[in-house]
Amino acid sequence: MTFKKIKYAVLMLLMLIIVGCGGTKEKAEKKLDTVDVVLDWYPNAIHCFLYNAIEKGYFEEEGIKVNIHFPSNASDPMALPAAKKADIGIYYLHHLVMARANENIPITSIGAITQKPLNVIIALKENNIKRAKDLERKTIGYSGGPLSEESLKAMVEYDGGDASKVKVIDVGFELLTSMITKQVDATIGGLVNHEVPVMEEKGLPVDYFYCTEYGMPNYYEELFVANDDLIKERKDVYVRFLKAANKGFNDMMNNPEESLDILLAKQEADQFPLSRNVETQSINILLPIMKEEGVPFLHQDAEVWQENINWLYDHKIIDKKVDANEMFINLYEEK
Repeated sequence: MTFKKIKYAVLMLLMLIIVGCGGTKEKAEKKLDTVDVVLDWYPNAIHCFLYNAIEKGYFEEEGIKVNIHFPSNASDPMALPAAKKADIGIYYLHHLVMARANENIPITSIGAITQKPLNVIIALKENNIKRAKDLERKTIGYSGGPLSEESLKAMVEYDGGDASKVKVIDVGFELLTSMITKQVDATIGGLVNHEVPVMEEKGLPVDYFYCTEYGMPNYYEELFVANDDLIKERKDVYVRFLKAANKGFNDMMNNPEESLDILLAKQEADQFPLSRNVETQSINILLPIMKEEGVPFLHQDAEVWQENINWLYDHKIIDKKVDANEMFINLYEEK
């Protein structure tokens, strides 16, 4: 072979290597599927599993780039997915049923983040409110909507009290402030994993109890929700998202301290600063509620949905009953 031919062969080989490397690079830089997630509020302990999955690359392993958004109002986690302006929201079971039954909003739950409720009635210990009947002749603060008012009425009556003797006022998001300033005697809508430890950290011991202790059926407090059409169109993307979320939750369960470190590094300190003490208490409360023994993380059961649909209908909070199987789908469960 002449020198000219050898030189040509070497050049061709180099070109093949370069093209091959370019193909590898192109493969490595393959476009990720974007998933926009609207939180229920600012980052806190319940979101640790999401931040674990982002920080440790679990979403990227599944070919997904997750963008986290904070809501500008309470309905954003449902309204934005409903309008296809976000892929997933973190929302609440009762409000989701109300939206579907009363307004026919096309939203479905694709995973239950908690297996039990977090919402509690909270009162300063000095007010001696330990059960539903004790709410008689008291002023209760709540954050908008008929659900809280009807829940209070149903609880008091279930406990043998007179609901007409309970005064309720809408305090918006000022649940804690309204108690601290003695504007109200108790509140409904605060969470056992947040408002309770926050009050106690402030040196204000409280009593609290759950709506489910007084007639309301067990329910999933927080859910991943998505648009019906997008679930069909992007089913594989949603399954991969939930698979990565599961990995993040396993890390949260196995190493809560590390998970809190990741969360605190991502906190919105200017708008919603977190206390490690409060978030440590919160994660300890959350873990057994997020995953019960023998039940996969994110699992949903039709019976839980139907019992709550029936309760909402019986108390005239929804205009019609909806089929429980229209409200949820178990897209992914870790085997």
